[in-house]
Amino acid sequence: MGPVPKGVFLTKGVGKHREKLTSFEMALRSASIAEYNLVRVKSIFPPNCKLISPQEGLRYLTPGQIVFTVMSDNATNEPHRLIAASVGVAIPANAAQYGYLSEHHSYGETEQKAGDYAEDLAATMLATILGVDFDPNAHYDERKDIWRVSDKIVSTRNVTQSAIGDRDGLWSSVVAAAVFVDLPNNGK
Repeated sequence: MGPVPKGVFLTKGVGKHREKLTSFEMALRSASIAEYNLVRVKSIFPPNCKLISPQEGLRYLTPGQIVFTVMSDNATNEPHRLIAASVGVAIPANAAQYGYLSEHHSYGETEQKAGDYAEDLAATMLATILGVDFDPNAHYDERKDIWRVSDKIVSTRNVTQSAIGDRDGLWSSVVAAAVFVDLPNNGK
C-alpha cells in the first residue's frame, strides 16, 4: 500500500528564458519546488489531510526527495500571449472523506477566470460524489453559492499563476501545484 499524505501545500511560480526547459525550471524555482523529484498524481485530496502553508510544508522536504504533486503548467514563446496554470481544491466537511484537486491550464484567460474554473472543477467533482444537488449548466457563481451553503463541502480555493508572453519571444512558463508532504505525528 502506498503512502497517504497528511499534509499538502499550494504554490505557484513563473519563469522566463530563451530555452523552454530552462523557463520551466525557473518557474519551479519561483514556486520553491525545483530541488525535488516531482511525481505528478491526480487528483484526490486525501482524507484527514491538512492544508498547510508553503513555508511549513517545505520544512518537511529534502532536496532530491521524490515528492508527489498535482501540478498544472503552461508555456508560450508567443509575444504578449496570456497564459495561466491553476490547481483547484475542494475539501469536504467530513475530514474522513476525500476531496478533489483539479488542474487547469489555459491561453487568454485572466488569473481570476482560470482560478475560478479550476476551483469549480474540483467542487463539481466533489459535489457529484457527495450528492449535492446542483445544476451543472448553471454559472459558476451560482454553483459557488450552493457549495457555500451545502453542509457537505467545507471549502474551495485555488492557486493560480498567469503571465504574459515575453515581448522579445523568450519562453514564459507558469506552474501551479498542490504538493503532498508527510507530517510528523499524523499531522497533529
